[in-house]
Amino acid sequence: MNEVLNASVTARAGPASRGAVAEEKQYLTFTLGTEMFSIDILCIKEIIWYAGLTEVPLMPACIRGVINLRGAVVPVMDLSVRFARPSTAVTKSTCIVITEVDHQANGPQQNVGIVVDAVQAVLEIPAAEIEAPPDFGTKIRSDFIEGIAKVNGKFVIVLNVREVLSPDEIGAMGRTAAAAELVAA
Repeated sequence: MNEVLNASVTARAGPASRGAVAEEKQYLTFTLGTEMFSIDILCIKEIIWYAGLTEVPLMPACIRGVINLRGAVVPVMDLSVRFARPSTAVTKSTCIVITEVDHQANGPQQNVGIVVDAVQAVLEIPAAEIEAPPDFGTKIRSDFIEGIAKVNGKFVIVLNVREVLSPDEIGAMGRTAAAAELVAA
């Protein structure tokens, strides 16, 4: 994981040659089950091992809880549950990827952790290698997919972080979960 962390630091700093190739972007790749996903490296703040999670009552099922990240409270989402799959089992390779997302054009950025099975690598993927998401046949909502790339003979789903981590949609799910909990009580 140190290689990935070092690569992400290099990506954020931006190597001198990076400006010459405007059509290539760097992506952090990770697995959920048997599938590989990726997120634009510019959205990644850091990667930490899974630990120190505090559950919060009446949250949507996809929110595992919160962590204390250097004094800041950061919500942690189980990406598998967000994709309507079984919850990610915690293993020794389970990580929390801390993302930094601006949900509105001029709005504040928000940190959100996402639980992944394992972090793979930071890859440079040319824009020409990323195809539009298919209209059917995917196991997750099409608005969550920015595109699909083929890397080393495997498909990598490029996620649309703004849609996956939409605070409005997650807030609505939380209100629905809280209302259902109150009705059941």
